Amino acid sequence: MEIAWNSHALEVAHSVLGWTAFVVWSCSFYPQVFLNFFRKSVVGLNFNYLLLNNTKHTLYLIYNTSLYFSPAVRFQYNQKYGFDQMIPVAANDVAFSTHAVLLTAVLLFQVAIYERGSQSFSKVTTGFITAVWITVAICSFIAFPSKSWLWLISIFNTMQVIMAVIKYVPQAVMNFMRRSTDGFSIGNVLFDFCGGLANYSQMVTQSIDQNSWVNFSGNIGKVLLSLVSMFFDLLFMCQHYVLYPSKKGASIPSSKHKTVTEPLILSPDQPAAANVPVAESV
Repeated sequence: MEIAWNSHALEVAHSVLGWTAFVVWSCSFYPQVFLNFFRKSVVGLNFNYLLLNNTKHTLYLIYNTSLYFSPAVRFQYNQKYGFDQMIPVAANDVAFSTHAVLLTAVLLFQVAIYERGSQSFSKVTTGFITAVWITVAICSFIAFPSKSWLWLISIFNTMQVIMAVIKYVPQAVMNFMRRSTDGFSIGNVLFDFCGGLANYSQMVTQSIDQNSWVNFSGNIGKVLLSLVSMFFDLLFMCQHYVLYPSKKGASIPSSKHKTVTEPLILSPDQPAAANVPVAESV
């Protein structure tokens, strides 16, 4: 049963804010894609961030599509939070998640084909991602007999929030170690911040209209996703504009100067220092 809006103005605002979040969040992927394409290089972009981001968005996509499209999941949500409560996932959430999975896959493909310097995926990250999917399989096996679908996707939602926190750390640390944000698109950060703000505002309009904050507790993943992304975006802005502003004439080496043969995943006998992403001089 669809819950009616009390205010048409707030209903329109909710829709506008939601699709605004979709547009700006979706646009946030393209500056980095284009930057990689024109440079024919991914030096300066942290690969662990990309791998974590792709996995995080895949889990978020499963959560959004299940809660939005599945009558069984929606019924279980209403059983838990009340049949007078709106489902906290909108069409724009599903659209964004789908687009995000596709674009993060494109970025990972660019890692495979463009110059990457000495950087590779760390064993810690690949091990963590493996553990995530093993956890997904175990939870699915537990949920299947009792058909506890809401519990299952809520686990996925919690995991994607944890990964949202973790995924930014490698890039932030990499910028700190290099004392530079060259190779990491600030356009991505600016779009991401605007998307997080619009996404959070969308949830506020629904709560005001329904005179209830259940949609925040019912979809804590969406709330924390907005807040976490805005926090790290502010950190990246500080790094880019205040701590490590770009120097005129500075450039990242191109593939014309160096052919890269390092593997994407380190073998056990390689030193850990080989995984420190530093742009080499020519």
